[in-house]
Amino acid sequence: MAENTLTWSAQLAVASPQRAARLPGDKITLPQSALEQLLAAAPLQAVPVPPNNPRVHTPAFDPFNPHTFAAESRARQQIEERQQQLPHPLTFRIVNPQNNRFVYAGIREFSAAENEVALSAILRESLGILDNGFEFEAAAQAPSNPNVNGGTPDMRMGGDVGGEGAQAPQGRAGPVVTVHAKQLPKGTYVRLRPLEAGYDPEDWKALLERHLRDNFTTLTTGEILTVPGTRNESFRFLLDKVFPEGDGICIVDTDLEVDIVALSEEQARETLQKRLERAARAPGTTSGSSVGGVLALREDVAAQVLPGEYVDYELREWKREDVLQIELTTDDPNVFLFASPLGARQRGRPRTDMHVWGDFSTQSSKIFKIRPTNTALEGAEAIYISAYANPTNSGVGDSTPPPQQQQPIKYNLRITTDGLDTAEETEDTEGSHAPGDVQCKNCQQWVPERTLVLHENFCLRNNIFCPQCGNVFQKRSPEWENHWHCPYDSSHGSDGASKHSHDSIFHNPYDCPDCDAHLEGLPALAQHRTTECPGKLILCQFCHLLVPQKGDSDPDLHDPEVMLSGLTPHELVDGGRTTECHLCGKIIRLRDMNTHLRHHDLERVSRPAPRICLNQNCGRTLTSAGNKSLGLCNICFGPLYVDTYDPEGKALRRRIERRYLSQLMTGCGKTWCQNAYCKTGKQKTAAGVVAATSVADITKLTRPLVEPVNVNPDVANTAPFFFCTDETGQHRRNLAEMIAAEGVAGDGKAYDLAWCVAGAEAAGGIWRRRGNG
Repeated sequence: MAENTLTWSAQLAVASPQRAARLPGDKITLPQSALEQLLAAAPLQAVPVPPNNPRVHTPAFDPFNPHTFAAESRARQQIEERQQQLPHPLTFRIVNPQNNRFVYAGIREFSAAENEVALSAILRESLGILDNGFEFEAAAQAPSNPNVNGGTPDMRMGGDVGGEGAQAPQGRAGPVVTVHAKQLPKGTYVRLRPLEAGYDPEDWKALLERHLRDNFTTLTTGEILTVPGTRNESFRFLLDKVFPEGDGICIVDTDLEVDIVALSEEQARETLQKRLERAARAPGTTSGSSVGGVLALREDVAAQVLPGEYVDYELREWKREDVLQIELTTDDPNVFLFASPLGARQRGRPRTDMHVWGDFSTQSSKIFKIRPTNTALEGAEAIYISAYANPTNSGVGDSTPPPQQQQPIKYNLRITTDGLDTAEETEDTEGSHAPGDVQCKNCQQWVPERTLVLHENFCLRNNIFCPQCGNVFQKRSPEWENHWHCPYDSSHGSDGASKHSHDSIFHNPYDCPDCDAHLEGLPALAQHRTTECPGKLILCQFCHLLVPQKGDSDPDLHDPEVMLSGLTPHELVDGGRTTECHLCGKIIRLRDMNTHLRHHDLERVSRPAPRICLNQNCGRTLTSAGNKSLGLCNICFGPLYVDTYDPEGKALRRRIERRYLSQLMTGCGKTWCQNAYCKTGKQKTAAGVVAATSVADITKLTRPLVEPVNVNPDVANTAPFFFCTDETGQHRRNLAEMIAAEGVAGDGKAYDLAWCVAGAEAAGGIWRRRGNG
């Protein structure tokens, strides 16, 4: 066992946090020289080649060259003896000599600077390495002092560092850690202890599994595991015990059993109590928010929402040419209404900081209209609608859970498409007063002229008029004392809570959680996150995955090529992949495929229809063979062909007439024949065919068929023929007529008989109905 253990150690300076900003979980990056040293120190392991498997050979083996058999035998012996292999996955033990703390980690890549190791934020915290220990990095990277080992203080964690090997290698700044290659056993069990009470297994089970799979290679006992939640909260667990027993395990390529055990009995009782309270206030209960669901037009919905929670609805069906009006009425001004379309460019539920339409007003009725010309509705599959209750005395969108004693707020929701302009109508207030009334200059009310002096004396003593909003208040009322007007817009209110809510919504600075943008107010943040934010999720039309619209290496959103293409930066890059056109076989970029296919469609529409055989029983097109002047294919013209000189075509006309006489008098005798002008044909649709038995009657019947035929080789004939043909031609003709009778092709366009005949000929007469394979 000892010879198969990878032994490698190095003392490396910790890279600055800026260089390790993108490292998740327990991942580290090492320099390229570390990989070379690891490969050199890798143990030699026996790799036997199956003796009975003749397909396993070295690349130089040639079975047709007898001189390579001896070399192949020697190569097999060398392979069977030993081969250097790195263990998978590579795991490391990192030790901080400052405090002797250690933690296990997995490798991300070998791209760090020489003599440096980049540690994720979780690893730096576990090792007790503070980020402010890197503030002197620029000074430390100056030419090193030759007396650095003689007692010069090392600026790492705010003090001197003693001990052998504690200096930063080659004068680099930052703390120094020792990295050991350490192979950990595959873990089968881990016990976690939550550091707070009230965790619900439904909250953390799926989150924990995804977080460990995406971010961790190892787990170290005694460390704190922080799992981010879906509502900006986080769950913190103590890694208490692992199996196989030890101070760390590897969690890659293994089935891991996880137990969540409370820290104490008191925490267990508190957790149970919180779960019961949460169950009592779950959506759909009398003390919780409503469930939401699918809405219908003109449906009155009476619901309720707890402060700090959302109730989500979905409108799936509506007439796209109608103007939608969404209205929410409530007695509480802290209930807001948001909506967003569901499409390829908008995927998230509407929230305070991410919505396309919203109403933050304090009115009892929240209304906004969605017009069909709105570009946000392009390609929308549905409309998401959300009602949100802002917790009292907190910022809008605050993720802090509301107090348990708060009661749900009732509201009514309705979506209509008619009567949209009634709310915009204003009443004529000029004619609402009686004749002889005059207007008070203080409160702007209309009073009888005989009582004006008495009214104004009382009004001027007790009332005050706000010229900005036109409202009248009592001078000593709390409403007037707390009355405010926003200096930046026309908003106003009469209490401190409304001012705090207004400032929180419209004037507080906010940071975009998906990029580095800083914006003022939630409406600006919501517009940014639904339009130009690089992290906005879209459904890529090429890879069909939910991805950010701009990646790290994608062009900018305002790049001219991006703006002209109408694609997002991700789609512009992803659409650069090529594929083969199924029509012409050319290699085309994915983003150019629609244009390429439109060229095919234009070519198909603009090209002339194929010429088909004028024999009404034949299903062939006219090729180089046959007689193009008559309009007959090779099969149909064959019985009429002779090698005699006939410049005027008189002999050809007689042969055509004899062909008709032969068909009507004796028939072709073929069982598949469906020629109406054949005695043995199965279908007799031409008038008088069955009754015509004498030569005179048959001659009268065939003369109208022969006379229109143009036998002049310089002029193309357009008159049809009714000759018996072979079984293939008859089958293709029947198939083409059947397809043409269906009227509309699969792409919504109708094809005439000529194209159907050409299609049946190209397909070899094989036709399958849609839905039947």
